[in-house]
Amino acid sequence: MDKRTELTARNILPAKKEAELQGPPPSLYDGPESSYRLAFTDEKFLLRDELRPVRMQLELLKPEMVQKEQAIESTIVIFGSARIVPPDVAQRLLTDATSANNETAIRIAENHVRMSRFYDEARRFGALVTEKSRQLAAPIYVVTGGGPGIMEAGNRGAHEVGGKSIGLNIVLPHEQAPNPYITPELCFQFHYFGLRKMHFLMRSIGLVCFPGGFGTLDEMFEVLTLIQTGKCRRRPILLFGREFWTKLVNFDHLVETGMISEVDLQLFKFVESAEEAWEALEAEYGFDLPATEIGDLGSFDMED
Repeated sequence: MDKRTELTARNILPAKKEAELQGPPPSLYDGPESSYRLAFTDEKFLLRDELRPVRMQLELLKPEMVQKEQAIESTIVIFGSARIVPPDVAQRLLTDATSANNETAIRIAENHVRMSRFYDEARRFGALVTEKSRQLAAPIYVVTGGGPGIMEAGNRGAHEVGGKSIGLNIVLPHEQAPNPYITPELCFQFHYFGLRKMHFLMRSIGLVCFPGGFGTLDEMFEVLTLIQTGKCRRRPILLFGREFWTKLVNFDHLVETGMISEVDLQLFKFVESAEEAWEALEAEYGFDLPATEIGDLGSFDMED
């Protein structure tokens, strides 16, 4: 070795090298009761209840480090139901139900057809964000929960115009496989809901909420609460489909009963199309202005 390189050479072997060099344990210490294995290669040890803080730290660090390596600074988050299907699938379900003369199936299929327009809008919005932001110094990447339905549509839109997108999957009792449109190196899996939701916000410059159920409501109201209470930077929250949201949540009643302030209604905006959503983001950030006037879109300034 060149003597000059020894000045900066590592004094201790990296953990990866140690793991590679570790051979099989001596026969006396090869049983299941043995504690001989290196701690960071011992899966049984890492999965102990007492190691939960370590596992939580790993779920914070892995997506953060990978996104930094991929130079991802700003994201748009798309929330929405896993149960909303593409229009062609919805139409096929209706055709099958009609052929079977099954009234219950027909009613369900008709609802799928009505809601499928949101799949199309999420798909077009994912494509629009990806295409429009290419001219920016720091492109904006679509982030979804990584599953089917609206999440699939957002990733699909970005994929179809040749862009990268992120999926933050969660382990569920009923297995949820990642949709096939997520960029592989940006497809993550979480055990902890809390850390997953934290990663939704860390680089986001805006959040777009399509119709959804408990999961979507949980994600939307957490963001509204964090912004309302000043725990994170204010950013646009766009609710797709005024009719759906105002029927689901009586925001005016919350104001009338004093549960929220009237000014809190300014925390979100209703939109109906992909173009209207992008225009709202343009108005907020001035994407058509010179880069020096846009500012730092993706800074993470939630309370530590």
